[in-house]
Amino acid sequence: MEVIGRIKVIGQPQDISSSFRKREVVVTTEEQYPQDILIEFTQDRVNLLDSFQVGEPVKVSINLRGREWTSPQGEVRYFNTIQGWRIERNMPAQGMGQPMGQPMQNQYTQQPTMGQPAQQAGGFNQNYQGNQGTPNQFAQQAPQAPQTSQFPPAPSFTEEDHDDLPF
Repeated sequence: MEVIGRIKVIGQPQDISSSFRKREVVVTTEEQYPQDILIEFTQDRVNLLDSFQVGEPVKVSINLRGREWTSPQGEVRYFNTIQGWRIERNMPAQGMGQPMGQPMQNQYTQQPTMGQPAQQAGGFNQNYQGNQGTPNQFAQQAPQAPQTSQFPPAPSFTEEDHDDLPF
């Protein structure tokens, strides 16, 4: 599995015992509802984090670990750990490399529909200034109906035309 996002925190290496070391990193995902994911690197993988800095986009390969623990009173509990085994810089796709909070610039615009002016693809307002104390311009916009197909109708089609689709 992989976690993709930006480094939020890089912890210091910790010597838990004479034979066990760990280092934690928090990666914030860049999705509609960002998540702060704590990932633990152990033993010789602790040094993998040395060349990374807070704010860098990364892709972390992880394993989920779970274990059972019984307390001295006999109560059984379960714990999960997200353990990293590889981390690499994640070069964002075209248009995705802006710092968080900055508007995306897109060269493609939607065609006007039903008398409405053209707007940036994805509904972004080009004048949006990020979270700088200005009112949220998107919250005040009415929802837009989905666009009809932007593709022209297919040319005449006869049953003799063969395609290689299996269905």
